Amino acid sequence: MSNRYANIIAATLLCIVFLLCVFSIKEDSLTMDEVAHLPSGYSYLIKKDMRLNPEHPPLIKDLAAIPLLFIKNIRFPVDIRDWQEDINGQWGFGYYFLYHAENPADQMIFWGRIPMILVLLLLGFYLFKWTREFLGNEAGILALILFCFSPTFLAHGRLVTTDIGAATGMFIAIYYFLKALRVPTSKNIILAGISFGWAQLCKFSAIILVPFFVFLAFIWWIEKLGKLREVFKILALTFILGALLIYPIYQYHVWNYPKTRQANDIEFLLSSHPLQFLGPLLAWMAKKPILRAYAQYLLGLFLVFQRATGGHTTYFLGEVSAGGWKNYFPVVYAIKEPLTFHILTLVALLYACFLIKKPFWKNPFQRVNRWIKSHFPEFAMFAFIGIYWLSSLISSLNIGVRHLLPVLPFTILLITLGIKEILKEPFLKLKYALLGVLLLWQIVSVVSLYPHFLAYFNEIAGGPDEGYIYTVDSNLDWGQDLRRLKKWVDDNGIEKIYIDYFGGGDAKYYFQEKYEPWYGTRDPKAFPQGSYLAVSATFLQGGRGRPVPGFNQPAGYYSWLDKYTPVAKIGYSIFVYYID
Repeated sequence: MSNRYANIIAATLLCIVFLLCVFSIKEDSLTMDEVAHLPSGYSYLIKKDMRLNPEHPPLIKDLAAIPLLFIKNIRFPVDIRDWQEDINGQWGFGYYFLYHAENPADQMIFWGRIPMILVLLLLGFYLFKWTREFLGNEAGILALILFCFSPTFLAHGRLVTTDIGAATGMFIAIYYFLKALRVPTSKNIILAGISFGWAQLCKFSAIILVPFFVFLAFIWWIEKLGKLREVFKILALTFILGALLIYPIYQYHVWNYPKTRQANDIEFLLSSHPLQFLGPLLAWMAKKPILRAYAQYLLGLFLVFQRATGGHTTYFLGEVSAGGWKNYFPVVYAIKEPLTFHILTLVALLYACFLIKKPFWKNPFQRVNRWIKSHFPEFAMFAFIGIYWLSSLISSLNIGVRHLLPVLPFTILLITLGIKEILKEPFLKLKYALLGVLLLWQIVSVVSLYPHFLAYFNEIAGGPDEGYIYTVDSNLDWGQDLRRLKKWVDDNGIEKIYIDYFGGGDAKYYFQEKYEPWYGTRDPKAFPQGSYLAVSATFLQGGRGRPVPGFNQPAGYYSWLDKYTPVAKIGYSIFVYYID
């Protein structure tokens, strides 16, 4: 396949992704995290003040907010308590800014998501670029097909969250770091440093690149692939350039943030951190003009560490827990990724095992050393996948397959490598035919779910209709179907509906006088007979799941709905009941 033909196919695939994403967000309501991210980004750009949402770096939020600068007459509610007095009043400010300040909420939400789609396309471009350089044009197209019709990328690449930014930043940073190790020119080292810094500005989980790059550099040197002085220079310059990039970005974001307020906010937010000295230390840094930017960056980093150890209350496989499950990510990955993807993964792994020369127990260290020397990029990818999976398995923060997004591009690339090796004689036509059937299966199963990509579950789980049985939250229900519920209510002539909604939308804003609030822990006897009740799957399953030992929050409060059959399911995530 010629480069020109490959470029045309790649551009077409990326255009398809763009169109799928743009048109699928038209009716989606604001999801949970977006209500904090989008308003925060707008506040950064016009106020140069990062008092909101400091637990995430600013870059992705900035990008999302840029289109809002071109929407006329947006009112910034500078006089409300959430901005003036509250410490990190991101949720209250976000809801007020979007829904109660007479701003065009749906227009702002739509345009704020467009830059996120462009970040997704950037990731697709680099996946194609790296795969083509590594394996050729045909392999680059195969990798791009797996990427473009990945339900996880399509679901989360349209939303104002940091997950796609993290995956993009880490993938590009690793690409350029390996390039700098292999060809240590000034250009490659500068690109490695810039991409490393960009990754840190996307999501704090990218801090994993620090020990990972140290590990790669050590292995590169120990395998005699580079001289110690040269390897150290590449590593040091990558980190220094990344840190230098972080400084001006954060300096802009604290420019109008009062020093005293920044210091007080830091001390309060870190007051419950296990390392008690961090609050006073960073508060001291915040009062020093030259250190303020790094104080704000480190605040966010330590807040993420604090949250990761604290866990998050969620539902999984019939249970409710705040401490997480060790099998959470393996199970969610198994049921949220397409079966084609799993089959190709298994085939590639089995073929790799088949290629291991027997006896495999003879001289294993020497054989591994030889393999690393001749296959260092593959080694780096396997190492990153292993390290990231390990960090996910030990984390108590179990809120979605989206947290595995950074490993998916590398998994796709390695699968493509294995399949490329298999696509040789004999039975070449049969192999291509089987591959075509598998790819078509994935494409049809994903595209047919349009526009509900967030609710994708594969055939093992019974598809999106059965997904709520296994897991909810950002795997299925993040609040995206509120506007579709409004349409259903209007179409059915319903004058009043009780709603227990999980997400970033505002039910009162959309339903007006038709809205009646409900929450799960209310006494069901208080529910008026002959009324409609709409419950988000996250709240519904959280109120029906079995509490794990030690869970001391309310549980079982929606068990009374077990005797009712939903009269409608809105976009797979909102269950509507008629209580007679």
